[in-house]
Amino acid sequence: MLAKLPLAANAKWTEGVWDVEPFKKGGVTLVFFAPRGIDHQTFHDEDEFYFIVRGSGDIVIDGKRTAFTAGDVYYVEAKVPHRFENFTDDFATWAVFF
Repeated sequence: MLAKLPLAANAKWTEGVWDVEPFKKGGVTLVFFAPRGIDHQTFHDEDEFYFIVRGSGDIVIDGKRTAFTAGDVYYVEAKVPHRFENFTDDFATWAVFF
């Protein structure tokens, strides 16, 4: 998946799009996310799980900062503000939206 990134830049993601969606069916969406520099996301309309594949940094969920590393899993409820910060250049995660 990482070889497909970044996708073309757009107005929102001026440095390129750093996620790819390989699966979507029956209300479940699988996304591979590997941001570079800044994570611009805030919240989503669906619940989600993050499965950290590699790298380390901080995840901020509803204002609470937690250090993460490869192998960690996080659940984020729909409409709860969240983002990744201070992440290493090799950071990548799978996200499952439902």
